[in-house]
Amino acid sequence: MSYKTEQEAFWAGDFGTQYSQRNQGDSLLASNLNFFSKALRQAHGLNTCIEFGANIGMNLKALKLLYPLQEQDGIEINAEAAAELAKVISSAHVHQGSILDFVPQKTWDLTLIKGVLIHINPEELPGVYDKLVLTCGKYLLVAEYYNPSPVTIPYREHRDRLFKRDFAGDILDRHPKMVLVDYGFAYRRDPSFPQDDITWFLMEKRA
Repeated sequence: MSYKTEQEAFWAGDFGTQYSQRNQGDSLLASNLNFFSKALRQAHGLNTCIEFGANIGMNLKALKLLYPLQEQDGIEINAEAAAELAKVISSAHVHQGSILDFVPQKTWDLTLIKGVLIHINPEELPGVYDKLVLTCGKYLLVAEYYNPSPVTIPYREHRDRLFKRDFAGDILDRHPKMVLVDYGFAYRRDPSFPQDDITWFLMEKRA
């Protein structure tokens, strides 16, 4: 399959599969449960959720523990990860393919993207921001590496595969309907529930 950017092909291939194998297990689930209980403390009515870049569903598993009746969808570019995701949520709700090709048909109470914007080609970010806001019915949770200005850093000996910037600030500037509700930081050295130095931003969509 051909992709528009090198980054898409990278994650659709072997590296994306290896990532899935590294990032799973009960410890990660516990950390995610702690993470979402904090990041979503100001949100309510999260009956539906869509995750952009859902991988094998570790984030959605944690959310399901917090919101047992939540209906969940996930977009995932890696075919092997998508197959595993279909064991977590209904296969009918797994959108296997690139975020860049995803065409939203509805809105969800919660739109989630966590550790994914950092891997998207910067030239494609405006269109992805628009899709995040378009799918957002109530809340948008963005959790990524933060930097006040755009930078590119090496990623596991690969170049042009990890980009840091103020993603939430970009969204707030581009979409005035989005209002910042809460934000915080999760530290990789947390003694109980480590994350990967992620800064998170909870935004609410208002008329």
